[in-house]
Amino acid sequence: MIKRYATLALLSATFFNLYSCKNNSAKKLEGGLEYTIVKDEAGTRTPKLGDMVEMHIKLKVDDSLLADSRKENSGKPVQLMIQDSQIKGDWTHALKFLSVGDSAVISMTVDSLKAAMKKNGGVLPPFFEKRKKLIYEVKLVSIKSEDEMHKEQETSAAKQKVEDEKMLQGYFAQNKLSPIKTASGLYYIMEKEGTGNTPTPGQQVTVNYTGRTLDGTAFDSNQDEKFNHKQPFPFTIGRGQVITGWDEGVALMKKGGKAKLFIPSTLAYGQNSPSPQIAPNSILVFDVEVLKIEEGKAPQQQMPPVQ
Repeated sequence: MIKRYATLALLSATFFNLYSCKNNSAKKLEGGLEYTIVKDEAGTRTPKLGDMVEMHIKLKVDDSLLADSRKENSGKPVQLMIQDSQIKGDWTHALKFLSVGDSAVISMTVDSLKAAMKKNGGVLPPFFEKRKKLIYEVKLVSIKSEDEMHKEQETSAAKQKVEDEKMLQGYFAQNKLSPIKTASGLYYIMEKEGTGNTPTPGQQVTVNYTGRTLDGTAFDSNQDEKFNHKQPFPFTIGRGQVITGWDEGVALMKKGGKAKLFIPSTLAYGQNSPSPQIAPNSILVFDVEVLKIEEGKAPQQQMPPVQ
């Protein structure tokens, strides 16, 4: 969701009911950018470079609605990091005039967007050719500095780790399992030991796998044709190409080994669901078989390649 709105930032717009702001004069910025604060809440803190903002957005070009974050993100605000933009008329330039709770209309002409895209080697899709106005409707929900974000994430992860542990212990008791626990909170059962040495950071490991949620629902596999990628999966140990629980769990295995990994959400995707099959904060269970361990690097990719 974050990536989508960042990508659409210069290719889409949002729209407030302009009748509601007819008594407010629009303020003009460089590059044909205009903004009108429709609702001005008390507050002096405004976004700075590096801050993460949460907001509700509707995106329109003229009267054509392209996206509505409330509908597409289950009523939750989307996040955007404030970054330095060299493009004149970038809509994010207007965000620095808003404080938490403010609602605003931010607009620019398609001609301004076209000039910015041309300058940066881009081309507007045909859809925009006969359009005149890009309009953003924004309601700013929160502003957080990098330090504040880190502290919030640490607190949330600590709470989630406790919840995950309770769920895992219940699952193990119900299924009469006695897996081994690592210091990070990963659990595993080594079903087949394998031979040779375990992989070290920088070595390429090729595996077969099947991933399931804790209720047993398979969300991905290179062993099942319905997931459309029935071939061995290579990745490089210790390079962040896979989720943390995989990097740690597969590093415990040897060539020919088979293991079942029980990965808490904090070592998996956390709150960032990669697909509808994996809910936020899901505990994941993987059956993994190591086929090869060799020198070299696999292509950059993230596991699992969820369909």
